[in-house]
Amino acid sequence: MRCDVLAVGTELLLGQIVDTNSAWIGEQLALSGIDSYEHRVVGDNNERMVDALSDLLSRADAVIVCGGLGPTQDDITRDAIAEVMGVPLERRAELVEEISAMFSARGRDMPATNLRQADVPAGGAAMANPLGTAPGLRCPVGDGVVYAVPGVPYEMRAMVRDHVLPDLTSRSGGPSALVSRSLKTWGTSESALAEIVAPRVDALEAVGNPTIAFLARGFEGLVVRITAKAASRTDALALVDAEEREVRALLGDLVFGVDDETMESAVIARLSVRRWTLGVAESVTGGLVGARLVNVQGASEVFRGTIGSYATDVKRSVLGVTAESVVSEEAAAQMAEGARRVLGSDVGIAITGVAGPAEQDGRPVGTVCLALALPGTAAEAVSAHLPGDRERIRQYGTISLLNLLRLRLDGLG
Repeated sequence: MRCDVLAVGTELLLGQIVDTNSAWIGEQLALSGIDSYEHRVVGDNNERMVDALSDLLSRADAVIVCGGLGPTQDDITRDAIAEVMGVPLERRAELVEEISAMFSARGRDMPATNLRQADVPAGGAAMANPLGTAPGLRCPVGDGVVYAVPGVPYEMRAMVRDHVLPDLTSRSGGPSALVSRSLKTWGTSESALAEIVAPRVDALEAVGNPTIAFLARGFEGLVVRITAKAASRTDALALVDAEEREVRALLGDLVFGVDDETMESAVIARLSVRRWTLGVAESVTGGLVGARLVNVQGASEVFRGTIGSYATDVKRSVLGVTAESVVSEEAAAQMAEGARRVLGSDVGIAITGVAGPAEQDGRPVGTVCLALALPGTAAEAVSAHLPGDRERIRQYGTISLLNLLRLRLDGLG
């Protein structure tokens, strides 16, 4: 069973409203084991709506049309569906009564324009909407079906859950499950990641299930997504589990988390197991490292604090930095030791660097120096050159520092 999505509204094309409805519908379809290959947006234009809907129906078993069911002149989803079906609109008396009763319950008279919401394409059926005045539609088109749901998010979600998904499941011959798992990675490029995983992609090509895809998540790294479909969620999970083991064997310590796990939650979890506390000193990132750490529930058990040593004199007076250049591995190591000392933590980490617009201490824009000091060992530091503007350098620097700590903690066994 394939079900695609058509979002209706010129405001979506103009960027005045973000289309979160299609994303939510896509997620619900996946959880129900229903394939969705295309999501499309079209403005409030009858000709373009008819063309888009006809095109989607030529390939999909079902289409969910979201929006355009209001009472105003530009709400023409009913008209477009009726044209695709080749039938007239019929005004349903029972719907007129329901809509009128809803207005009466609110102590208001029903405007005449709301009568449009009682119109249904001949041969179609209305779907109840107890949360609003716009009934949904379920309309047969050849061997396929079109569902029309309101654009108001809470109305749409209730209708999809209560009416659309049960009907789709019935039409597909029973429930099935589609399960995805995202392996989050840091430390390599997208092309290099694809080369590493290529043996598994090739092995699965002939089978077709599970599948592997690659996603770039900006400041969160690169994702390898494993997706499997089966008759039950248990069976789908078993397929995903098996493939995850294969992929992890190839990726090794590039993987830092799964699904909603973040680099900071990975670090907090590892420190918690050892019952070690963490102190941070940051210059170029200006507090981003600390901000990410405190987003993790339970961070207070581990995180002692961060010292925003942006100015050179603060590095020297507070952290005890004596290195001639404050953008150097020597300075970063002294900052990490200073953070551990001043904050009374077991572990200290630090970052200093150049985010631009000009070089500093002879170091080019994008240079960052990362350091960490673990219990019983001298501080160590490394340098890296990060791409992008100030924001990207600071964000990449933050996750790179946390990743360095993750790798060192894993290396302790």
